[in-house]
Amino acid sequence: MGWLLRFMNSSIGKKFVMAVTGSFLMIFLIVHLIGNLTLYFGPETFNGYVETLDVIKPLIRVIEVVLLLSFIYHIIYGTWLWIENKKARPVNYKINASSENSTFSSRWMFWIGSIIFIFLVIHLATFFYRFNFYDPEGLADQNKYYNIVIGFLQMPWYSILYIIAMIILGLHLHHGFQSAFQTFGWNHKKYTPLIKTVGTLYAVVMSGAFTSIPIYFLFFYGGSQ
Repeated sequence: MGWLLRFMNSSIGKKFVMAVTGSFLMIFLIVHLIGNLTLYFGPETFNGYVETLDVIKPLIRVIEVVLLLSFIYHIIYGTWLWIENKKARPVNYKINASSENSTFSSRWMFWIGSIIFIFLVIHLATFFYRFNFYDPEGLADQNKYYNIVIGFLQMPWYSILYIIAMIILGLHLHHGFQSAFQTFGWNHKKYTPLIKTVGTLYAVVMSGAFTSIPIYFLFFYGGSQ
């Protein structure tokens, strides 16, 4: 076990943990997006989707624990790497060429991740908490999950926050996707352009699809709940 701890405490080990946890979270985002898109098909479809998750609740609880651990390790190791990078470059030079050697998302990765974390806390405090612990209107008990979600999405402050967070998430995914491949050693002059293209496409599709949901329900939705 000593070698494992030494590896995880090394620079490449930290990046490996970031890549593994980040990859798992990116896969989760795809599944989560598919579930969210059922909102477009009306209350019956979305409520049915949530009820299906309720049937396999023991499995969902295991996945939630894995997700929580992935988030925690991703945040801890991401912060750790950021601090180490700051210590390695303590002097701010008058002539800084960092913008020429890195992307905007990589330079601001820590702050982008921090904003996403804040949104995640708010997101869990609304939907997850409302679905599972505190439901004053009794909508969850009546399997009216659609009403709960639409209620939040039609609050301007929440939808605008959601939109901003998803745009920022796109920047995070764009950098993270390519970094994961590089950490795993799957970068090659022949395949790197394809990886970059796929990473950009993934980030744009995920960010755009998630963003479309609050935009639609805040500005265009007119159906009954």
